Parts: sequence; structure tokens; C-alpha cells
Amino acid sequence: MAAGHSQLLHLERDSPVHRLAPETKIAAMVAFTLVVVATPREQLWAFGGYAVLVAVVAALARVPAGWLARRSLIEVPFVAFAVALPWLAGGEQVVIGGLGLSVEGLYGGWNILAKATLGVLASLLLAATTTSRELLVGLDRLRCPSIVTQIATFMLRYVDVLVDEARRMRIARISRGDDPRFLWQVRGFAAGVGALFLRAFERGERVYLAMISRGYTGRMPAAWQATGGATAGQWMLAASVPVTAATIAAVAVLSR
Repeated sequence: MAAGHSQLLHLERDSPVHRLAPETKIAAMVAFTLVVVATPREQLWAFGGYAVLVAVVAALARVPAGWLARRSLIEVPFVAFAVALPWLAGGEQVVIGGLGLSVEGLYGGWNILAKATLGVLASLLLAATTTSRELLVGLDRLRCPSIVTQIATFMLRYVDVLVDEARRMRIARISRGDDPRFLWQVRGFAAGVGALFLRAFERGERVYLAMISRGYTGRMPAAWQATGGATAGQWMLAASVPVTAATIAAVAVLSR
């Protein structure tokens, strides 16, 4: 359980954001996202204010803009849907550049694009400034259901083991003349996936029984949580972002 595992999104930096307690960053990210989602879509300027907040946090955390842009490509399907919405939606039409576009579709596409992008960027900043272990510690301190943190803990601890197991099985399959690129070999590939699932299940059973025999009670020991929780100053610093966002949202709602 003490073995290391890969950190796909975490960036090693020495910044004020990195030094914050993980529970404060998780709470701030969730609150910021909720505020963004609750903002009226017609108030375009408010989303510009949120973007400025995200940029300020990224600068403080020393997270490069290019890194954020590359990782945010995960939202491409949402962007494609948002771009197509002005042509798919009905209702009142407006002519832009000789094209008849739906007003409701334009607002709907903008709503999806702006809120999804800000949510993805906020999540990426959290992942970039917080290790996987810190995220689990933060969730545990926030009283997240123990079953959730347990599953996530074991998944992170053993995902590299399963990846290595899958790689060895693939090498063994190829060395026997199998090539999963061909359609008629899908059956062999499916059998390999089933075998990997059984091995993972059996390994999980053995690990669980070994932990039970060593006194595991369903929660990680106190040593897992390392030092104490966040200070009042850390909570105030982390809360500055969602509080500022909530102020922008309040002004946007009142000015409708």
C-alpha cells in the first residue's frame, strides 16, 4: 500500500496554491463550479470575470496556459455540440454572416461552452496543484463517505499494477501471433479483457483479506492523514475565489 503511483496531472511547483490544505481546494473548486453553473447565461460579462479568476489562480499556482489548453481538450465533444446547437435549435432566428441561427441555440451553445470550459479549467487547476493522495485525504477530512474514499484509494494504489498486467498479457498474446488490429481477433481480445478482470478481482480479494487480518476496520489509519487539517487562514484564502465568484453572480442576477 505504500508503493508509489503515477501522477498524470499533478505539477510539482512551490506556490501558495500548492501549499494549501487539500480540503480547502476541493471545497473552493466545488463552490466555484456551483456558482458558475447558477449564473444566468445572458450575463456574458460575468463569465469573463470568472475567467479572470481562473487566470489569477493559474498564475499564482504557476500552471502554464499551454498545459491547461492541452488538457482541456477533453471537452471537445461538448464544444462540438455547443457549436452545432445554433443550427439544431428552433425558435426565433437571427442572421449572422448570412446564416440564420437560432437565438435560443446561440444562448444554449454559449451556456454549455462557457460553463463546461470553466468547470474543466477549475478541475485541472485542482489536479495540477494537488496530488492524488492529497485529494483522498482532503475528501476524508470533508467527511466524504468512507466507501468512496476506500474505492478511490485502492484504485489509485493498484491501477499501475493492472496496467502492467495488461501490458504483459498483450505482449504474450502478440508473441503467439495474435494481432488485435484485425476484426476476426476481437474474440481473443475480449477473452483477454475477461481474464484481466478475473485476475483483478482475485487480487482484490487477497488484498482485502490481508488487510482485514491486520486490523483494517474500514477507514484509513490516522497516519494516512499526515498532519492536521487546514488552518483558518488557509480556509479564508481558498474561500476568496468562490466568494468573489458569488459576488459576481449576485450582481449578474440582480442586473437581469
